Amino acid sequence: MVKGLYTAYTGMINQQNRMDVLTNNLANSATNGFKKEGATSQAFDEMLAIKIKDTSAYNLPRGIGDVSLGVKIGECYTDYGQGSFRVTDNIYDMAIDGDGFFAISYTNKAGETSVKYTRDGAFTVTREGYLVTKDGDYVLNQAAAQAGNPGQAGYIRVDPNVQLVVDDNGNLYQNNQQVGQIGVVDFADYNFLAKYGENMYDLVEGGQVQNSTARVEQGTLEMSNVNVVSEMVEMINISRAYESNQKIIQTIDSTLEKAVVMGKA
Repeated sequence: MVKGLYTAYTGMINQQNRMDVLTNNLANSATNGFKKEGATSQAFDEMLAIKIKDTSAYNLPRGIGDVSLGVKIGECYTDYGQGSFRVTDNIYDMAIDGDGFFAISYTNKAGETSVKYTRDGAFTVTREGYLVTKDGDYVLNQAAAQAGNPGQAGYIRVDPNVQLVVDDNGNLYQNNQQVGQIGVVDFADYNFLAKYGENMYDLVEGGQVQNSTARVEQGTLEMSNVNVVSEMVEMINISRAYESNQKIIQTIDSTLEKAVVMGKA
């Protein structure tokens, strides 16, 4: 096998993976609370190249140096940096200023209920007065969020006909009386967070919930932390790197074609 072909091929696969991650970031640049992802690259272990049929050292193979075997796809990571805020003046819209996540009681299609986490605070209130996400999943109070309990006892219920005021600690007030506290929690290690889908995260086994010191901003939404301009510049760089690997393959292919023609002559 021609090593140059394989090296260029692995480079193209790696650039394609980077492009997939980047296009997903761009597609979610307008998604509330979305956290952008990044892709890493890893080098294959180097192999010691040796001479074969070398008569200068009593037919013993001699090393001629280490040879790289190309690049392979590394891990993807999530940038949890704060996104910019957009003021909506909607009393049910909330944003987290600092490290933390809203806790949501999520029910899947199989009817299984579990706690998920999100930075998207575009909430609304049902006719019954329950605070829910735009998809209808119930927002949990602080006690249920801290305990990881998705049950009905942890749902937040308010009077939809009375003005709602939310302070920095997430306490909910109506008629100057506290009616609940929105659940905001943080995690000891974000490596135990996995993207679940629908702009939510799942805490995998081993993750630990802890108190959050973040502030809650009412009438505000956190936007995506994707910088569209920098992502577009990176897209150009990826396209050029992909084309460079293509040209390498075309050049090697042309060289091999000439070698075959000369061999037949």
